Amino acid sequence: MTVENSVPCGVIGAGSFGTCLAMLLAEQGCRVEIWARDPKLAQAINEQHRNPRYLQDCKLSESIRATSSIAEAVSGKEVLISVVPSHAVRKVWSAAAAHIQPGALIVSASKGIEVGTGMATSQILQEIAPEQGERVVVLSGPSFAHEIAERRPTGVSIACANENYAIAAQSILSSPLFRCYSTTDVIGVELGGALKNVIALAVGVVDGMGLGLNARATLITRGLAEITRLGVKLGANPLTFQGLSGLGDLVLTCTGDLSRNRRVGIEIGRGRSLESVLGDMTQVAEGVRTTRSAWELAQLHDVDMPITEQAYRVLYEGLDPAQAMVALTHRQLRSESE
Repeated sequence: MTVENSVPCGVIGAGSFGTCLAMLLAEQGCRVEIWARDPKLAQAINEQHRNPRYLQDCKLSESIRATSSIAEAVSGKEVLISVVPSHAVRKVWSAAAAHIQPGALIVSASKGIEVGTGMATSQILQEIAPEQGERVVVLSGPSFAHEIAERRPTGVSIACANENYAIAAQSILSSPLFRCYSTTDVIGVELGGALKNVIALAVGVVDGMGLGLNARATLITRGLAEITRLGVKLGANPLTFQGLSGLGDLVLTCTGDLSRNRRVGIEIGRGRSLESVLGDMTQVAEGVRTTRSAWELAQLHDVDMPITEQAYRVLYEGLDPAQAMVALTHRQLRSESE
């Protein structure tokens, strides 16, 4: 693919993941416009050909142009990738909707569940831009932005109910070092990507308390069980949770040192307050809000999610992490298949 006949793409969000996806698209020959909320950041990207706030050491192709105008970033684009934090999706895309080109493919790469509505990001996009409905695709999987930017091998899931659009996004985004695997299980892929952050927070708390690798492994495994329970209740294919956007992303986020959600949990496990931890962060830990959303979904659908429940009580009700562990370890014994 050459720049002269390339696909015009808009990346909505200039954080770490948005920046590395813009890099991938540019390497594929696409013409890329990346939207930054801050005009000063957009100007710096255009002048320096690097993002001075995220992935600062990565040189950006001169074919990547930044803008702080959502209309400019969206208008005339055949492919749009949403990489804003999940809590900002509704606001940002409500402003963008009027400028979306008919027939554009929208790839949602934000991981989270909206508080109050229980909607995944793809559902929010479909509600805001119903005419694009079946062209909304979900990207999720074990993918730290720094490693993608460093050209380390990565595999992710691309999901759409219409498999043709999943394959279209797969062909645009895939490269030898960024392999996309298509699926039609949108619910499973989105829930796996969102809920793994909740379990990563819980695992971080256990690590911060110094409870050991056995405890970590138990939380990861039982965390996967409760993610699967909720997913199946909402119509997902249970096999999806054994794949990249399920087990793969869960293991990465629960064990990787680059995981923001695990880092938040570690600090809470060491005795710091949530407010203090978040006050020191410059990036969003999606699991904090998603813990509330996941707990609300569990209550609504009567799904047993004990790790999620205790994470919610620690984050939002001030429960001491040690008491949360007692609540988990003293639960009634049961079959592993439950």
